[in-house]
Amino acid sequence: MSDKPLVGQVPDDFTRSPNQADHPAVYELENAAMDPDGVLLDAMRELAPWAGRTLLDLGCGSGYWLPGYAAEAATVVGVEPDPSLLPLAAARPGGARVLHGSAEHLPLPDDSVDVVHARFAYFFPPGCDAGLAEVRRVLRPGGRLVVVDNDHHHGEFAQLLAISPWAAYQGNGAATAQWWAERGAVRREVMSEWRFARRDDLEAVLRLEFPADVAEPWLRSRPDALGLTYGYVLFTVEV
Repeated sequence: MSDKPLVGQVPDDFTRSPNQADHPAVYELENAAMDPDGVLLDAMRELAPWAGRTLLDLGCGSGYWLPGYAAEAATVVGVEPDPSLLPLAAARPGGARVLHGSAEHLPLPDDSVDVVHARFAYFFPPGCDAGLAEVRRVLRPGGRLVVVDNDHHHGEFAQLLAISPWAAYQGNGAATAQWWAERGAVRREVMSEWRFARRDDLEAVLRLEFPADVAEPWLRSRPDALGLTYGYVLFTVEV
């Protein structure tokens, strides 16, 4: 069983994820459809192997990925700033510890983890230096941070991002790539997909992620689609 989530003194100025926090059941469908062949996970393992090591899932949300990490890692810790998501993460099987914290305030000792994952959390620079400093603090020598971001240029999901006003603040990814490059990160592109078992699930997820004037035309033009291609960018920093 997971530890009871520890709610500490974490600033309330974190960026809340309304899609996951307000619609956890739909977001669960999204996670389940993501990377069905494990292409992204294989790339993450290659960049920063976690078998037998201590892994921190930074911004773990509802904890969907914690059991999979726990099946390979010696120890898994999930850190999440949104108190509404902590009970969901703590209820996952696998024995991961779930702690209240943020990128800027990690409730962990110095040199205590080997791998940090930030999957769609804490990846919109500028303004991320304090969090990166905290990650460096908790990583052991030779440890690695792997940040999972959207590829804004490849895949059908990128095409939807490009026309969505909800994603306009992300830009085209150039500023993010430059920020990470200046901090010594290695950038890697990975092409994968979303694959759903039911059409209704695909429709629900696209309507969660995009406004109606973006999602509905795409769905109407692909009445038989059960998924879409999805490009990722990984940024890896070694301590």
